Formats: sequence, C-alpha cells, structure tokens
Amino acid sequence: MRRILAVLVNDQPGVLARVAGLFSRRGFNIESITVGAAEEPGLSRMTIVTSGDERTLEQIIKQLHKLVDVIKVNDLTDEPMVARELVLVKVTANAATRPEISHIIEPFRAAIVDVGRNSLVVQATGDIDKIDALIELLRPYGIKEIARTGITALLRGSLARVRV
Repeated sequence: MRRILAVLVNDQPGVLARVAGLFSRRGFNIESITVGAAEEPGLSRMTIVTSGDERTLEQIIKQLHKLVDVIKVNDLTDEPMVARELVLVKVTANAATRPEISHIIEPFRAAIVDVGRNSLVVQATGDIDKIDALIELLRPYGIKEIARTGITALLRGSLARVRV
C-alpha cells in the first residue's frame, strides 16, 4: 500500500542523506521524495512516498523519530490532503503534430513551455493518476525525456499547520 509521509526536519547539511540512508539500511523503498523550505525558518519539509503494510509504516516512523534532526512525522495517507506532482515531458513534435498535442494537453490544464524544431516540452501538475494519463496520451508522439518531481502534499484546511 502506498504511504505518504510529511516529515518536518531541521534544515541542516546531511539530513536528507541520513533519512535516505535510514530507508536504505532498513530495506524500505522510497518511491519519491521532495524537500523544500518549510513555513518556519530553519526547517524543511520532506514529503516521502513509500509503500508497505501497517507494521512496515510503524517501523519507518519509529526509525525516523530516532534521527536527531527529525522534528515531526505525519502519515498523510488517510487524511484529507492536497497532493500534487509536477512533470515536464519532452515530446517529438513537428508543425503538423503540434496542434494535435495542444488539444490533447488542454483538458489536463497543461502548458507547452518550450518549442524546438523537432520537439516541445509540456508542463503539467496534478495527482499521480492525472500525470500518468497525460504521459500515456503523449506516448504515441514519441517521448524523448520525462522529469517528475514526486509528490508534495499538505493537509487540507485548518489541519495544515504543524506546530513545533
């Protein structure tokens, strides 16, 4: 089962390496990890997507809490949350296929952010299913490159503020 964890950490060199090392040493897989500045100066927020049953998740959370720089760990999986991912897709395109691709990406609220002679770059944000669906529709045109950020998530509404 896919799990989404929000981890508040001190913004210090090596914290990401220690978190990743913990997962590696314990044999836990990281499907995606995003890290950025949090609302409090000196703190960063990690959003980690992993998989496992309840017991595995319990072990991951316990091990994360043992790390000195970890302030708080929240399992967002079953909570009301906003989760998004950004993707950039470089697609083979010529003058004849550009209008077709434009029509395909329109319902996804995606945008063409770069146009080359034989390609274009599409940018989209959304949940995993939306991103996967867009990629599948673009695949017949010839995907040259894909860059995905991984999920970033926050609790909805008044639940969103994490107090330290």
